[in-house]
Amino acid sequence: MKGISYSRYGGPEVMAYGEVRDPKVGPDTVLVQVRAVGVNPVDWKCREGHLDGVLDAVFPVIPGWDVSGVVVRPGPAVTEFLVGDEVMGYVREDFLSRGTLAEYVAAPVRTLARKPRALSFEQAAGLPLAGLTAYQVLTKALEVKRGETLLVHAAAGGVGSIAVQLGRHLGARVIGTASEANHDYVRGLGGEPVEYGEGLAQRVRALVPDGVDAVFDTVGGETTRASANLLAPEGRLASIADPDVVAYGGRYCFVRPDAEDLRKLAELAEQGVLSVHVSRTFPLEQAAQAYRLNQEGRTRGKIVVTVDRAEPAED
Repeated sequence: MKGISYSRYGGPEVMAYGEVRDPKVGPDTVLVQVRAVGVNPVDWKCREGHLDGVLDAVFPVIPGWDVSGVVVRPGPAVTEFLVGDEVMGYVREDFLSRGTLAEYVAAPVRTLARKPRALSFEQAAGLPLAGLTAYQVLTKALEVKRGETLLVHAAAGGVGSIAVQLGRHLGARVIGTASEANHDYVRGLGGEPVEYGEGLAQRVRALVPDGVDAVFDTVGGETTRASANLLAPEGRLASIADPDVVAYGGRYCFVRPDAEDLRKLAELAEQGVLSVHVSRTFPLEQAAQAYRLNQEGRTRGKIVVTVDRAEPAED
């Protein structure tokens, strides 16, 4: 099958388009014909070796964890899905090798849910990692409650935009940091935008003089430190970008595959609570360009790689 792979750590230039190994369908996996793949910062961080201390790389590596597509063959132990089911998934294993940037992927059932009918394949591919991250941080790490105030950093990005929508659904007042060009977008999601940069603390304090109840940090570094100083006395802080958040009494979070959480996100998408904004799409053979754009860090919503339909994989 055709796909993207890399045989050493490096920049986008190590990503090659061509023939890659066909996936094997195990007892608890389903063969998915890939229609679209969401692009995430963690993908290029893996490719550059930043996660080498926690994830072994079995080269050549097919990158990508997000996917949407169609089931073409369930494994012998699978009862959850049938041929023809449209699915989406966060297909992460405990090592780097068998990713989603290819014509087919063998996805464990624990990583999948049915694709919401309300979303296109491109939109559905942008939901799993970003959606699960936002859902698990807001509901499990921060335990955001109705009537509280939530501050979301990078509110126009892939994770941040979902977090704003989920925060509003949970009944919170949501303040989101964003560039001025994205303020209307954040308002459309239900958030109150504030400008990045110098004076951020004062701008947030002007909106919430007594401090915010919860902060979702997606940036790290100075943003993490500043966020700790914006909390109300019993406020909570969680970061997906900076493990040093624990020094400020916060929690460091790393998203995990969870089929039940993914089903809940699909239900919210069906109900119109969640939407996914796809800013750009690239064909599979131009995946390296998609990652170059993602690394610039100025994307509104999601960048998605699309995959043309292929002939069914042979046994």
